[in-house]
Formats: sequence, C-alpha cells, structure tokens
Amino acid sequence: MKKQGKEVSASSFIEKEKVKSIMKKMKNDRFFHSLSETFRAMSDPTRTKIIFALCQEEELCVCDIASIIGTTSSTISHQLRILRNMNLVKYNKIGKVAFYSLDDIHINNLFAEGLRHVQEK
Repeated sequence: MKKQGKEVSASSFIEKEKVKSIMKKMKNDRFFHSLSETFRAMSDPTRTKIIFALCQEEELCVCDIASIIGTTSSTISHQLRILRNMNLVKYNKIGKVAFYSLDDIHINNLFAEGLRHVQEK
C-alpha cells in the first residue's frame, strides 16, 4: 500500500482495540446470511412496490395491491409468497380473502430508511 508516496505495510494500519471491539460484536455466518436474504428479497422492484404499498396502509388484499402496482393478482401472489417466506409480510385471512401487512415495525423502519437514503441523493 502507498500512503502519501511511501510504501507501507497493511499490518501497520491494524488498530487492535477497534478490531477487538468489533470482533466481540460480530455475528455468525448464519446471521449474515439471513440479513443478506432480507435485502435480496427487497431487491426486486415489484416486491419493493408491494412493501411501499403496505407501508401506506395497515392491510391490503392481493387484488388491491395488484391494482395499485398495475400488474396481475397472480404476479402479486407469487411475490407475496417470497416476502412471506422471508418473514417480511404476514397475512390475516377473513373468509376467503387474505389481507397482507408488513410482518413487523422493523420492516417498515428498514424500508423508510432506504427511502430516505434514495430521496436525499
């Protein structure tokens, strides 16, 4: 590595206390796999639109979401199944109709932070 024109060993940059502190907080591989899967589930534009719609209302049925997004109920059902399997949305069945909502406030908060990040650019 070069630092201001000098060749420097990478090991000279190690700040042992910082590294030690972060290593204590580091989660296991399974945790990071789950976290990356959550972000991957939110990476599809249709699923992102679904989450956005569910952030606006407490519950929506498949046909309402399909109307909002401008696609078919079949497409929405498929995407909702992925979101449900990732524990990002849940449903409440009333009769034959399933009403979807975000699984918990954390999903709303995570999505809201992403929106703020994009809007501030």
